[in-house]
Parts: sequence; C-alpha cells; structure tokens
Amino acid sequence: MYTLVLLRHGQSLWNLENKFTGWIDVDLSEQGKEEAKKAGQAMLEAGVLPKAAFTSYLRRAINTLNIALDTMNLHYIDVFKSWRLNERHYGALQGLNKKEMVKIHGEEQVNIWRRSYDIPPPPLSKDDPNHPCNDPRYKHIRCQDLPSSESLKDTLIRTLPYFQDFIAPALFQRGCVLIAAHGNSLRAIVKYLEDISEQDIVKLNIPTGIPLVYVLDDNLNIKSKRYLADEETLKKAIESVANQTKA
Repeated sequence: MYTLVLLRHGQSLWNLENKFTGWIDVDLSEQGKEEAKKAGQAMLEAGVLPKAAFTSYLRRAINTLNIALDTMNLHYIDVFKSWRLNERHYGALQGLNKKEMVKIHGEEQVNIWRRSYDIPPPPLSKDDPNHPCNDPRYKHIRCQDLPSSESLKDTLIRTLPYFQDFIAPALFQRGCVLIAAHGNSLRAIVKYLEDISEQDIVKLNIPTGIPLVYVLDDNLNIKSKRYLADEETLKKAIESVANQTKA
C-alpha cells in the first residue's frame, strides 16, 4: 500500500479578496499560513509522514508546503517543483473579482469560465506583462508550450503526464508522497485517480489547507480515502469554495 496526500494551498491574499488568481504569484494570507500549519499538525497526528513532496512554481503552494513540512519537522525531505502543477491559467480574468464579474457577465457565464470542463476563459495577450512567456521563472520553457488561458481539461493534459511520469514512480519508491498544489491541478489528479466523469468533476470542490489522504495499491487503485478534518470543518471549507461566485 502507498500513501498519497493532496494538499491545496492555504487561503491566499487573492482568495481573501475573491479574485481569479491563476498563475499570478500572490502569497498566503495570515489565515492561509495558519491553515498550512494546521495541515502539518493534522498529518503529524495521523501518522502520515511524507518521504518526498511535489509542488508548483507559485509561492502560495510552495509556502504552504514549507510551513506544513516545518510543522512536521520534515523540512529536510526531497522537494520537487514543476510548473505543470501550477493552478489553471485563468487568462484575462486573472486579477478580477469573481462577484464583480458576475455582475457584469452573469453568474451562468462566470461559472462556465470558472467551472466548466473544457471551456477556457478569454485568453491573456502574449505581450501582457503577466503572461508566463514574460516571466523569468518560465524562460526554460518554450513560449508556445505556455498557456494564455486554460480549461480544466487543458490543466489535466499538462498535469497528468507529470503525475504519471514523476510523482507515481516517487510514490512507489518512497511509500508516502505529498503534493502541495492548487484547486484545479489537484482536481485533475483526483479525476484521474477516481475516474470521475467530465460532468461530475465540475461539481468537485477541494477545500484549502485540509490534507486529502489516499491509500493506493500497485495499480493506483484506491483502497481508502479521507480528509484529515472533522465533518463540520470540512463541510464549511467546501461550501466556502463553492460559494465564491454566489451573490
């Protein structure tokens, strides 16, 4: 049996302001830092101790991982970073308030951009300073391989090969692996592990800062699944994500 832990980063400053964040590199809020610490405490208390960790290129995920590992006194384990674990790219919506966009475009249209499986938001121009082609952290990647906007399907297409080629082998070698990433890159992995349909994955909400623990066999079949939180805390956290575009 192998243990895979998925941890969505703690609340970010733009989560707090209810903005589309995507690849914009904002940090954790004070609540987000506390969520990351509690996630580390929950894993420690549950005896879930990762032997390696993976994260994105974005500081809200990196700092969540660092705080959680430090809380568990596991700051020394191997950590691997990849842009393929980045959040879904929200294109021209990045930096805009979700409820303000609902007022302008209507809740249905915003939810299509935000939650549909294969419809991306309006793209970001490649000459925009916030386009990843203009960000030094992605200079080693061909510009044509970097997104201007993504649907969840697009996010899965870039995330899943990294999971299969790098994370799964590390899991089989180390026995317990932690992925600290983002709502949509983690939803892509969950869709794959649980074989969730395109229709049902749009309804899945992953809460911030609560570890999701899978026990898997040699074929990545799920033997057990649990969040490390009580039911009331988990319910409130999931509802908070679901209600981001509601008036």
